Parts: sequence; structure tokens; C-alpha cells
Amino acid sequence: MESVPAVFAGAVFALFGGALMVWTGVRVRRAEPVAVGVNRVASALFATAAALVSLGLAAYCLTRP
Repeated sequence: MESVPAVFAGAVFALFGGALMVWTGVRVRRAEPVAVGVNRVASALFATAAALVSLGLAAYCLTRP
């Protein structure tokens, strides 16, 4: 069974990763910059990678024994 801190951390990572993924998708779809002063493609890729890492950490926290 997961410990309470691991469940809390997993939930935080999942919420952050999901929100970042949705926000990045909306910004890209509207052709708006994801980060001001940075190349659009680079900032979108970096934000997507950060979201995927966060979702991966959420999965790790929620599935470890």
C-alpha cells in the first residue's frame, strides 16, 4: 500500500503535469507563444517534456510499493 506522502506527491505531480499539458496545447493551438521571448517550437517542446516528466513521476509515485 502506498504511503500518504507518496500519494500526495503523485497527486501533485499529476495535477501539475496535466495542467501544463493542457495549457501548452491551448497556447500552441491558438498560435500564441508558450514562453515570451523564446522560440515557439523550443518552448512548446520544453513545456511538453516537462509535463511528460511530471506525469511520469506521478505514475512512479502512485505505483511504487
